[in-house]
Amino acid sequence: MGSDSRIQRTRRRVSAIDVGGSHAVHLGSRNRPGTAYLESMDVVVTGSSGLIGTALKGALEKAGHRMVPMVRSQRSGDAIHWDPDGGEIDAGGLEGIGAVVHLAGEGIGNRRWNEAHKAKVKESRQKGTSLLAQTLAKLDKGPKVLVSGSAVGYYGDRGDEVLTESSRPGNDFLAGVCTAWEAATAPAKEAGIRVAHTRTGIVLSGRGGVLPKMLLPFKFGAGGKLGSGRQWMSWIALEDEVSAIVHLLGDDSLSGPFNLTSPNPVTNAEMTKAIGAALHRPTLIPAPAFALKTALGAEMAEELLLVSQRALPTRLLDSGYTFRHPDLTDALQVALAESS
Repeated sequence: MGSDSRIQRTRRRVSAIDVGGSHAVHLGSRNRPGTAYLESMDVVVTGSSGLIGTALKGALEKAGHRMVPMVRSQRSGDAIHWDPDGGEIDAGGLEGIGAVVHLAGEGIGNRRWNEAHKAKVKESRQKGTSLLAQTLAKLDKGPKVLVSGSAVGYYGDRGDEVLTESSRPGNDFLAGVCTAWEAATAPAKEAGIRVAHTRTGIVLSGRGGVLPKMLLPFKFGAGGKLGSGRQWMSWIALEDEVSAIVHLLGDDSLSGPFNLTSPNPVTNAEMTKAIGAALHRPTLIPAPAFALKTALGAEMAEELLLVSQRALPTRLLDSGYTFRHPDLTDALQVALAESS
């Protein structure tokens, strides 16, 4: 693990609430700087049926709020309809909403890349975010805050460089996607809405996402490092991902980009060793870079599996957030318990 002193800054204080049997951000005092405080409100969430959105629903409800899904299907119940591809959105349903969390976007790693799929990945984020931000900007009574998704892919492949929110963007495909994704929120910001971007790392959860796919070869005794194993992996436990979003919603002083990653990134070799230990399986069968590129295509393998991103949650820590699962071993144990 890295020696940078910032990697170990995990003990800053913030209150916490129970979220479905685990811990997230507590409601705190209005007068305590850096502590999340949320008045009861309606929070619109796109991508509400996904891994993060589902967990966020429980967190918001525990805090006394109501999650309002924004869905592509025709409006039913409390859900708000939108169709980013068609440029349609129920603006009236957004009037008076307290906050918006934007998580929706085409899956990045669920199929082999080609030009058509890459275009869909970028357009789903750029067009959807633009439609949402422009609509929010025109409301008579818009939300106080928009928390909009992004990813550590913003930084591109950076070797051993320590990456904070002030680091420059990368120049590969996913860096371009994230840059456009974040820029698309501009209309909301210009209208006076507080905007925070969540540059999320690999979310660890046994309920879904990338971890179950990572675990599969280990369960069959075929686990091993990817490529050289020296590439850095920026990860975050699902509980911390959701807690950090609640934290960003509740603190009026927080805007701009935030790395939602553990303060302890690891190399792929370290991740491999930790997964093997957690499953009590060997890690003796590496996957050479050339084999990954052959199976997935060079660009997809390089940007998803061989890329090195050593991101630190500098601004999140500075805001007073305390990680519940800053260490990989603990985070993996929690994730494996979720899947059992």
